[in-house]
Amino acid sequence: MPQTLSQIKSLLTAHGLRPKHRLGQNFLHDHNQMSKILAAAELTPGERVLEVGAGTGALSEQLLDRGAELVAVEIDADLEPILRHVLAPYGNRAQLIVGDVLANKHALNPQIFERLGDQPFKLVANLPYQIASPLLMNLLIDHPQMTLAVVMVQREVADRLTAGPGGKDYGPLGVMAQAMCHVERIATLPPSCFWPRPQVNSAVVRLRRRDEPLTDDPHQLARALRRLFAHRRKQLGTVLGRQTPLPEGVDPRARPETLSVEQIIALARQLG
Repeated sequence: MPQTLSQIKSLLTAHGLRPKHRLGQNFLHDHNQMSKILAAAELTPGERVLEVGAGTGALSEQLLDRGAELVAVEIDADLEPILRHVLAPYGNRAQLIVGDVLANKHALNPQIFERLGDQPFKLVANLPYQIASPLLMNLLIDHPQMTLAVVMVQREVADRLTAGPGGKDYGPLGVMAQAMCHVERIATLPPSCFWPRPQVNSAVVRLRRRDEPLTDDPHQLARALRRLFAHRRKQLGTVLGRQTPLPEGVDPRARPETLSVEQIIALARQLG
């Protein structure tokens, strides 16, 4: 059975711990919503899974019970004794990394790929807000072994991942995600699904890696996105210079935030 709210509280209390706001610790305890995450992950026994922000191991146990080969990452060293105890019955199928999933803004902790190897894997996680965007961007650009991601994120991040052209939420994260993956919102969750209750709603988003991504050079696309969205509301002619040739059908008076994913990819190729 999944951990109940009272069990999560008891585990923390037994170790003299309380949730840490600075680490974005909001523990998911709604079993129906956890079931939606697990169903969306479409797990088959033996698949490799990366979980970031393992907490007290509530989701970790459910992933392992479905046959996953799990690499769980948790930055809070105070939670290590709890996680070691929860994961111990699963033997070598459960590996724990205590540390930051990010080595820096543009690279992941190398321990992760020492454990995962070069095999395909899925990301299934309740992601703390502050790492969601850099983690996903790194995985999308540099790690095609990630075939599927099912992530719980703040609704603001979900809005950015799924946004279309013209809105305030449309930007580099959504363009890169949609260029590399099919993106869909699975569920929206109120604060009552978590303890402590966050101040905002959350959402589950699934990113399924495209068989043929819309760009064959995500680094080139990332460079273009940084350049374009630094001035998202200025006209392209102003951002790039009036003499810069543009792809067919792209108006120099257009603003970066109004371009489709395909137009931005074509522009990235043009810029080189």
